[in-house]
Amino acid sequence: MNSVSTDICIIGAGPVGLFAVFEAGLLKLRCHVVDALPQVGGQLSEIYPKKPIYDIPGFPEVLAGDLVQNLMRQIEPFHPTFTLGERVEGYEKLEDGSFRVTTIDGTEILCKAIAIAGGLGSFEPRKPAIDSLADFEGGKGVYYMVRDPETFRNQRLVIAGGGDSALDWTIFLAEVAKEVTLVHRGTTFRGAADSAEKVKNLHEAGKVKLVLSSNVTHVHGNGQLHGVTITANDGTAAQVEADSFIPLFGLTPKLGPIGEWGLELEDDAVKVNTVDYSTSEPGIFAIGDINTYPGKLKLILCGFHEAALMCQGAFKYINPDKKYVLKYTTVNGVPTL
Repeated sequence: MNSVSTDICIIGAGPVGLFAVFEAGLLKLRCHVVDALPQVGGQLSEIYPKKPIYDIPGFPEVLAGDLVQNLMRQIEPFHPTFTLGERVEGYEKLEDGSFRVTTIDGTEILCKAIAIAGGLGSFEPRKPAIDSLADFEGGKGVYYMVRDPETFRNQRLVIAGGGDSALDWTIFLAEVAKEVTLVHRGTTFRGAADSAEKVKNLHEAGKVKLVLSSNVTHVHGNGQLHGVTITANDGTAAQVEADSFIPLFGLTPKLGPIGEWGLELEDDAVKVNTVDYSTSEPGIFAIGDINTYPGKLKLILCGFHEAALMCQGAFKYINPDKKYVLKYTTVNGVPTL
């Protein structure tokens, strides 16, 4: 069994969890970060690493993946440790007020406080109701998200969906794949109007095939995908050759084991006190999209604010007899641990 000792165990390696490492470091608190995903960045890395974000202060535009890299550079002086690819299962509160956190793979984290920064929880893709779809998962031709665009270099792709992800990846992969077909059940898109316009322009230029008022209804292959059947709303059907099929119908968030921790919940979110984002269990805090309170906004920049105040609360919980005097980084610089 792997065992780690730290000051704060941060559950979730998304942008809010990573920034919490920085704020904790300013207070000379060590952090260990746990995430069920195999890489840091949360949704930014898993779902839209190439998508620009426009509401991060000081960055008129920054790619999601670049923001994650910058956050990792920012926390380097504090030498955080990570357990990735393991989901947190439970915790035990010890007699001295500290905690023992355990993961599904048996890793044990001994910590003085817990910060839940798990975003919306664990995500599962919304899968279309197509027979034999599961037979082509696991690298056999069906993908529910794009982790590495190079996977689809020179391939014949069929993408299904009408939201931002389907539009964005159609635009991006048009320059990577040999052939891209976008299938949408309607005639108008739910995604950004600008992206929809770009897809239509690519279609008119012959760089993308756009099939509207249709659905992918069957997948074909023998161990590896080699085609799909596209059925129009009027019942006519056609089989299309494809090396990969990417249905992008969004992700369904689930709170996961944290929902069984006995914390006060509201609509599958953890209720917090906005003084320090503490939960109903002393020593456990919740920041980012996983928490709820009056006036809550699910924005990264709001999560950054919550992380700063949470660390103040965690410092007081860990050091009840020690007074902290706020020190500005513009005066004192960034300390190291």
